[in-house]
Amino acid sequence: MALLRMNAMRLRGAASLVASAALLSACVNGAVPVSGRAARPPPPRAAQPAPVPKASPASLALRAYYAGVQEELLSRGLMRTDSGAKDAPFTARMLANNFIRIAFFDEFDSTSGTLVARPTEKRLRRWQKPIRVGLTFGASVPVAKQPIERARVRSYLARLAALTGHSIQLASTGINFQLQFLDTDELRAIGPTVRKADPSIGAPELQSITNMSDSTYCQVTYSLDEGSSLIERAFAVIRAEHPDLLSLSCLHEEVAQGLGLPNDSPQARPSIFNDDQEFATLTPMDEAMLRMLYDKRLTPGMSITEARPIIDQIAAELVPGDS
Repeated sequence: MALLRMNAMRLRGAASLVASAALLSACVNGAVPVSGRAARPPPPRAAQPAPVPKASPASLALRAYYAGVQEELLSRGLMRTDSGAKDAPFTARMLANNFIRIAFFDEFDSTSGTLVARPTEKRLRRWQKPIRVGLTFGASVPVAKQPIERARVRSYLARLAALTGHSIQLASTGINFQLQFLDTDELRAIGPTVRKADPSIGAPELQSITNMSDSTYCQVTYSLDEGSSLIERAFAVIRAEHPDLLSLSCLHEEVAQGLGLPNDSPQARPSIFNDDQEFATLTPMDEAMLRMLYDKRLTPGMSITEARPIIDQIAAELVPGDS
């Protein structure tokens, strides 16, 4: 069964062609070089990157729109990258309560055959097998930008692995977590790829990817074994039209949620698991929730009632001195 997590930011309210230069060599009527040595052959031509396809009017419009979204969020003091420690301290009780809201509930319910925004209580879910992330860039992402994005993803996965104690890394084989950067035109055509990566994905979840609304900036779906509550596969997409900080925010939230923290809560602060978009990147509270999720004292399949005493204990250890 595929479970869906969508991250949406709502507000009111051309691709460049790569030019290459050709080196020309000339021979003047068979003249012999005056040095008495054989003329050097011309240097081999450097491989030229493939030109970026011309963006569609729809994609160009979204680039402008999302640039405006980021500008407005920043102008309102949102999309913060600090820890929030000065103005948003949290207690062990707050941490425990927020962990329950985010780890034990889904944001969307698809049991009716369509996605409905309705918190639905679930049992604790997480990965047991090593997570092997396959990173894919659509042709809309300039080749020159891809190494930077790849390094950013690799660094973030290493951070998540350190926090959880779970094996998480980029891979080219054995991929079970797909992470794709695609523009709106590439999203519409991604259906067969998603279906191949996760044959069990439901029709509502698949349609939510291929027909993402403009207010949905990125999302992750994951499939799990219902009997064990273990996550088996995940598929995350981030729009290629995003400016830098909005893209980074999507990366932080969607991958973290794909580890088993699928919900958002307006009470979670400081946290990226909150639709108010105050924080753009992982906060100390988020780090604590990831540590808690993969603590061996908690096991997949636990209910809230079963897990609550353990959660309170772990939270007290992570936030010492809280009364």
